[in-house]
Amino acid sequence: MPIHSHGLPLAFIPSPSVNGFHLGPLFIHVYGLMYVVGIAAAIYITRRRWRALGGNPDLVSDVAIWAVPAGIIGGRIYFDITTPADIPPHWWGFLAVWSGGLGIWGGIAGGAAAGIWRVKRAGADAGLFANAIAPALLVAQAVGRIGNYFNQELFGKPSTLPWALEISPAHRPAGYTQFATFQPSFLYEIIFDLALAAFLVWLGHHRGIKPWGLFALYVTGYSAFRIFEETIRIDSSERFLGLRLNFYVATVVTLVGIAWFIRAQRARAVTAGGPRSAGSPAATALTEHGDATNGSGPAADSGKSSADQTDSSEHSAGQDGADQAGADQAGAEQAGAEQDRAEQDRADQAGAGQDRADQHP
Repeated sequence: MPIHSHGLPLAFIPSPSVNGFHLGPLFIHVYGLMYVVGIAAAIYITRRRWRALGGNPDLVSDVAIWAVPAGIIGGRIYFDITTPADIPPHWWGFLAVWSGGLGIWGGIAGGAAAGIWRVKRAGADAGLFANAIAPALLVAQAVGRIGNYFNQELFGKPSTLPWALEISPAHRPAGYTQFATFQPSFLYEIIFDLALAAFLVWLGHHRGIKPWGLFALYVTGYSAFRIFEETIRIDSSERFLGLRLNFYVATVVTLVGIAWFIRAQRARAVTAGGPRSAGSPAATALTEHGDATNGSGPAADSGKSSADQTDSSEHSAGQDGADQAGADQAGAEQAGAEQDRAEQDRADQAGAGQDRADQHP
């Protein structure tokens, strides 16, 4: 064990001596097992978040069936392109995901493409779904990094820090065989992923984040961390101008993520009074409960209908009263006219009688 110059032993994080276990005739790689656990956790978290938005949680399972294989394929393709030196020297080496080797950006791209297709096919809002899944992806990535620990990979530069990681000689890269302990960069990523996931959940509950906003922050935050991580990692990588290829990729993706978030927040959104997708949870919620900003929805329509009925009843009652008054007035005028005619007839009869009297004295 490494020791201080004054002879006191240092406490380091030991690496596991095995990277899997036998289950009957099968050998279970911890790396693959951790990905399964991470995917299951992501599905569980996303189902809860999507249900809270008013969506159908079964959509999450449907998306996972397509997005998970697409993500693995995309991640492996990215790894094979960017780190060809790490491909096992077998005809099937480019497929050997069980031995490690999934590029996160390729995985996100492949999984996102398949996921967006399934969400839109179901008639739901892809931006809202992306916000629901963003923290879950970070949790899945954190769990997956535990597999890197068992594979003794993704560590950083030599270090004598108390939390430095012991790496067995067989896993030390060329040029570093004389060092025994290294920066546990995978552990830094686990801590960062979980912290960013918690922050995104908090932000979504306390701030008006529009569709795609949380997902854009996930892309931005993770890529920004990778800028730092790429400066301490020493595993094999293609380089350009002395820097690792993924350093440039992380920088570009970080800038794209920032621009994406700004655009998402400025755009008219499903929940911000703009166009609403008929299949989105927010649109459904607004349809069911009414929109307080413009008085729409069944609740508002019901209120309007009640008010209209009240006004109609009052108007009808007033009209009936007016009609009755008019009828009474008409009746009075008719009675007066008949009385005048009767009096005129009596006067005419009296006049006629007087004339006859004058003619026959």
